Amino acid sequence: MSFTGIHGLDHSINSTNEWIAAVASAFETEDRDFAYRVLRAWMHSMRDRLTVEAAAHLAAQLPELLRGVFYDGWSPRHMPYKYDAQRFAERFADEARVARTDVHRTASTVTEVVMSRIAPGGVEQALRQMPDELRRLVSEKEVSRH
Repeated sequence: MSFTGIHGLDHSINSTNEWIAAVASAFETEDRDFAYRVLRAWMHSMRDRLTVEAAAHLAAQLPELLRGVFYDGWSPRHMPYKYDAQRFAERFADEARVARTDVHRTASTVTEVVMSRIAPGGVEQALRQMPDELRRLVSEKEVSRH
């Protein structure tokens, strides 16, 4: 389907739709607004806790439209924010509009979807830069620092 008549943009829109559908499917919901919110919250929460280099590496693997969402509101000169797991959870919950008690399950689910859609090791590389408590919050899998 052509949305814009511009091949590159149409491809990005289609890819973004596929990512949102994959997130919705992982949550067994048809609520694409929810799927977009939790994906966006995941991208922003991860981005702001990573170094500029790690954030850029992760963003480079996203579809063009999602890369724009990833960078929306970003100020690289202040990165990374050194917030702890509690602050990360608060921020994620607020942006995703989920209960704080649902952050681990929600963030872990989004992490799994993103891991399945980008190059092997891409998310793991970003997670290795995060403190253990944050890695455990956003991932069910153990990611070693080595």
